Amino acid sequence: MGIQKPTWLEALYREKFFAPCSIHESAKKNEKNICCLDCCTSICPHCVMAHRFHRLLQIRRYVYHDVVRLEDLEKLIDCSNVQAYTINSAKVIFIKKRPQNRQFKGSGNYCTSCDRSLQEPFIHCSLGCKVDFVLHHYNDISPFLRRCTTLQLGPDFFIPHDMADYDTANETAQSTIVDNDEPWGSSLTSGSSSGSENMMLMSTTNNFPCVRKKRSGLYVCGRITINSYNKNISDEDMATSMSRRKGIPHRSPLC
Repeated sequence: MGIQKPTWLEALYREKFFAPCSIHESAKKNEKNICCLDCCTSICPHCVMAHRFHRLLQIRRYVYHDVVRLEDLEKLIDCSNVQAYTINSAKVIFIKKRPQNRQFKGSGNYCTSCDRSLQEPFIHCSLGCKVDFVLHHYNDISPFLRRCTTLQLGPDFFIPHDMADYDTANETAQSTIVDNDEPWGSSLTSGSSSGSENMMLMSTTNNFPCVRKKRSGLYVCGRITINSYNKNISDEDMATSMSRRKGIPHRSPLC
């Protein structure tokens, strides 16, 4: 009896990729687009650190189907006679079969399993089609398997190491920015009645106040320096330094 499909190959067929990760439901970019060949399961980018010493295979999408880079897959199994497609300057291979019903066959090559038209000299349209063909004719896939002890993600793959912690910290930092109800803050905001030029105070990380002014949808933030803060400048002087808008011109008295 020949060797049947390896467990990692079964995982490629069984796992549902690009579904939300149940472990990182609240995290961003939690689609399971990686297959851990050692654990035989699908993982998301947030799970990579827990599987960093395992063989990892990135799964991609092409015309609504799961594909794998030919360069990565050839390290695991012989991919000869399988038609590859090019996306983003990289050759990829479909994982599962793509059946195509044809009443009439013309000239050219067709897939041995799903009758899909192919370019010469290919005879398989996906990895699954070749595996089924080999098992049906040879009853042993071991001669086509290749020894691969390490398989890491490409350098272009983005791994959000602390993305969830970063988002939480970012939201916490934003929640600490509140309006200051102190008298000198209210005196600044009372100087202008225009809704598009409201000014408010924000607490900065170094505990020095910052005046934030909104004008035409843009925010201009002026920081009070340490020296000026220690000099106890007046409210009127700071409001003048933060806003250089011309006042209403005064007419000369009539003679």
